[in-house]
Amino acid sequence: MSELLAPLAVSLMIFFCTFAAAAFGMGLRKKLPDDHFSGDSKDVIKLVMGLIATMAALVLGLLIASANSSYQTQSGELQQISATIVELDGILAQYGPEANEPRHRLRASVSAAVDRIWSKDNIRLGQLAPAANQPESASFYDGIAKLSPNTEAQHFIQKRALEISGAIRQTRALMVEQINSSIPWPFLTVLVFWIAMLFMGFGLFARANATVIVAFLIGALSVSSAIFLILELEHPYVGLMRISGAPLRNALAQIGQ
Repeated sequence: MSELLAPLAVSLMIFFCTFAAAAFGMGLRKKLPDDHFSGDSKDVIKLVMGLIATMAALVLGLLIASANSSYQTQSGELQQISATIVELDGILAQYGPEANEPRHRLRASVSAAVDRIWSKDNIRLGQLAPAANQPESASFYDGIAKLSPNTEAQHFIQKRALEISGAIRQTRALMVEQINSSIPWPFLTVLVFWIAMLFMGFGLFARANATVIVAFLIGALSVSSAIFLILELEHPYVGLMRISGAPLRNALAQIGQ
């Protein structure tokens, strides 16, 4: 649950900060003299608010697009690596009974990865290759390398299996690096500051009543939910929007038979 609470806690904090900025603006309106709300002053404030709103909208849209792109990339790589695992198992099956041990190691490794990543405990791990960790991956790779081919066909299969295994290890390393990437907090902090200033400006021109307060609540909720969506998409293997393990489970059902 801790992985879910982190985006939720950040989103709630942004919600309260945004609404508090609007409330501060409404309170400040009562304190400022009337000449601060002359026609010229209002025009300047509206121009500044328009500039901030434009920058915030651009940055927010950029963050959502970036997070969604990262999520789709991870999902595509999972499907690709699942298909590659099935291909590797099929090639080893063509080698003959001598390749049964590497095939069993492959199935056991994939099964361990599925249980670990999509467990009910929601443990955050990036082990998406056929092996759950480096020693097991090296053991599986060595098992293929130690095969003793007797025919040209077996030589070709062994070579191809080693190439595919290397590609899987490379893809796995790339996926782990992508999981560890995240949105820079200073970037997000500046965005929240802009939005808070924008809501404070809204508060300066609004008299407190039930309709205005509800409007500010909806606006703050919309902003915080957008940030929550970004943070969830940035961590595709945990939380409410975690990537489905169906591709890897389908691969597991097809290999080692």
